[in-house]
Amino acid sequence: MPSAVEVDYLVIGAGPAGLQAGYFLARAGRSYLVVESGEAPGTFFTRFPRHRKLISINKVHTGWDDPELRLRNDWNSLLSDEHAPLFTARTPRYFPHADEMVGYLADFAATHGIDVRYRTRLVRISRPDQFEAVDQHGNTFRAKRVIVATGVSLPNLPTFEGVELAERYDAVSTDPDDFTGQRVLIVGRGNSAFETADNLIETAAVIHVVGAGSLRLAWRTHFVGHLRAVNNNFLDTYQLKSQNAVLDGRVVAIRRDESGYYVKVAFERVDEVVKEIRYDRVILATGFRFDASLFAPECRPELTINDRFPAQTETWESTNVPDVHFAGTITQVRDFKKSTSGFIHGFRYGVRALHRILEHRHHGVGWPTADLGHEVEAAVDEVIRRVNTSSALWQQFAFLGDVLLVAPDGNLRYAEEVPVDHARVAVPRGDFGPVAAHAVITLEYGADHDAVDPFEVTAGRKSQDDVQGLDGRYLHPVVRLHRDGELVGEHHITENLENEWDSEAVHRAPLREFLRVHLAAPVPALP
Repeated sequence: MPSAVEVDYLVIGAGPAGLQAGYFLARAGRSYLVVESGEAPGTFFTRFPRHRKLISINKVHTGWDDPELRLRNDWNSLLSDEHAPLFTARTPRYFPHADEMVGYLADFAATHGIDVRYRTRLVRISRPDQFEAVDQHGNTFRAKRVIVATGVSLPNLPTFEGVELAERYDAVSTDPDDFTGQRVLIVGRGNSAFETADNLIETAAVIHVVGAGSLRLAWRTHFVGHLRAVNNNFLDTYQLKSQNAVLDGRVVAIRRDESGYYVKVAFERVDEVVKEIRYDRVILATGFRFDASLFAPECRPELTINDRFPAQTETWESTNVPDVHFAGTITQVRDFKKSTSGFIHGFRYGVRALHRILEHRHHGVGWPTADLGHEVEAAVDEVIRRVNTSSALWQQFAFLGDVLLVAPDGNLRYAEEVPVDHARVAVPRGDFGPVAAHAVITLEYGADHDAVDPFEVTAGRKSQDDVQGLDGRYLHPVVRLHRDGELVGEHHITENLENEWDSEAVHRAPLREFLRVHLAAPVPALP
């Protein structure tokens, strides 16, 4: 017989983001429930990636004992005060098998007793007063707030003529023998496309990968969603002329006859010249999109970025449906193809920040801050400590920042891991109490860092003793001082090969001088 449940927070999805949200809600003693359509956590990872190798790194041996520092190279573990369980305890593989993620998420949920209702597939969410969700059995779940952590569950299919004739990444065979001697076209140029191509190198006769725009390589852009080295062996076969190729263009149409598929490709390098090429198989590897159809029209979140993701405010809230928040890979709209919100090692910190925002908004709990007193030296110590140890600033570069808060009486407080966009709104609004000035501390790559080949020895050459850091294209700390809503000072701490910003002469002394000058008296805003 159908039942009814009422909670303050309904979390949809028991993947890594949903479990992370459940952990923080449970620790705070809030009324919540996680609902999951599958039989266990992490159902997504039972199918994807199709070739079962995760590209999120799992570096077990770092030489560090500090659990916070170790998270810089552990991209799969979820956050907990107990630092357990950790993904690194499951396998030493640098690129682990996806089944390990399934097992890890089950361990995390069980260890922390997260309240999850499995085999619960929601079919409709409405909002007559509070949110009301109904599952496939007619059970009802009422909640004041909803956290959507469902990921991207629908294929993102192109719209060219004949697209229905192609096979899809989520369904095509992963057995290379099924492609022996065949000519294969893969539509798409992301990691799923190249993962598929690499799998077929030994058996397919010809493989072409097609997509519009320039191919972006992660080691150059520093965006881990761009093509990763672990998936780019195919580029070797192309450039060394081994019958494979990357086609720079877009598919115009597909037709089929008894001899195979004929694909019209408009080539970008030759002014949209269209050429028709024959293939035995055509595979679509064009990504995924968010499914908003679960929501009734009156509370359906607006979509953005070609309708692939829900549009969100700086608090990960729907732009048109108050109290619907998002967690996980669908939060990448806030730093699309720039930082790491689309990945576990990024959004785990986003979920923690979201929890702190909700705690302040709905439960009167302020953002955790540390009192540093009135001395600038204490601020220097804290900034240097954090940039040398924080995993959140490291992983969510230019997106999360620590905030040094200066009270009207000169007292200094320090708040960790505040979304930069949220700080722009929350600090002037008074969410952090009376503030005369504040500094935002981030880790960032230099301007136009992806325009320079990092392996070109003359590119961005500079001295490691340069105390300005303004031309540093590698990851380095940046401190921006704001007063009365205006940016009044910006200081770059020079980059370091070992990412150790602790030199008195090169790192600490210039930071100390910057803070003394800008905290001593009002400074005109920068142009």
